Amino acid sequence: MNDQPTLEIPQGFGQLVGYRLAVWQPDYAELVLGLAPRHLNRNKVPHGGVLVTMIDTAAGYAGCYCAEPGRVRRAMTLSLTTSFIAAATADATLTAKAWRTGGGQSIFFARCELVDDTGRLIATGEGSFKYRRGSEDPKGVPA
Repeated sequence: MNDQPTLEIPQGFGQLVGYRLAVWQPDYAELVLGLAPRHLNRNKVPHGGVLVTMIDTAAGYAGCYCAEPGRVRRAMTLSLTTSFIAAATADATLTAKAWRTGGGQSIFFARCELVDDTGRLIATGEGSFKYRRGSEDPKGVPA
């Protein structure tokens, strides 16, 4: 039996950017985005904001997995540090691979590597995240 929850469909800003959650399991998440002209800056490379969005989102998901039906975890970013390493090509597919690295009941830490479809490292990031109020099961017990 597969205990992976149904992968969420992006809404709001995530829908505008166009990424998709490809893998979501305990302490790990992968976000994928096929680059399009709307993601490029005036130099015809992916805008840094697109890269940071992917790192931030994937790292947040890495700490919010919950396999119990009806239980949802949400978080907000407290801090995020990003390092840009290489420029992705305009037609690349990017994958943000994020791991929860620690934390406790209310705050967690995660790191992320953003790679292109050849496996080349494009950017990295590390952040701290706070679980949002309401990230609990239907009975009100913290998740």
